[in-house]
Amino acid sequence: MQNIFSKEDCDVFINRIDQLNLDSQPLWGKMSVDQMLAHCNVTYEMVYDNIHPKPNFLIKLLLKFLAKNKIVGEKPYPRNLSTAPQFIIKGDCNFELEKNRLISYIIKTQELGENEFEGKESLSFGKLTSKEWNNMFAKHLDHHLLQFGV
Repeated sequence: MQNIFSKEDCDVFINRIDQLNLDSQPLWGKMSVDQMLAHCNVTYEMVYDNIHPKPNFLIKLLLKFLAKNKIVGEKPYPRNLSTAPQFIIKGDCNFELEKNRLISYIIKTQELGENEFEGKESLSFGKLTSKEWNNMFAKHLDHHLLQFGV
């Protein structure tokens, strides 16, 4: 598993993102490359930007018991996995804007470091360890970069 808190691993992610272009096609799934970048940004928006509502108690409890281990564990995501409604991106997005936002979020997360994320509250899963945060960030990025062949 890559370490989102390591500058070297972040540089690898950023280099992979830099290989994408507006014409990049997915190897699976329905998202365009600009939608994929916007989709990846949602994970970071939930941490840094107060634009996504917190799930109610019942939904949060269900997510914690049914989805948390799949999301924050080390096992890679399977192809064509369904996603939560707030992660569904419809319509066209600005490729350069979404790409630059994603790179900025990756850099910010790496610079804040592991200690910032130890015990940090997730909107959906409650408090997570820095390892769980890393797994969620790193495997989500890796999954979608592989989806686009980079």
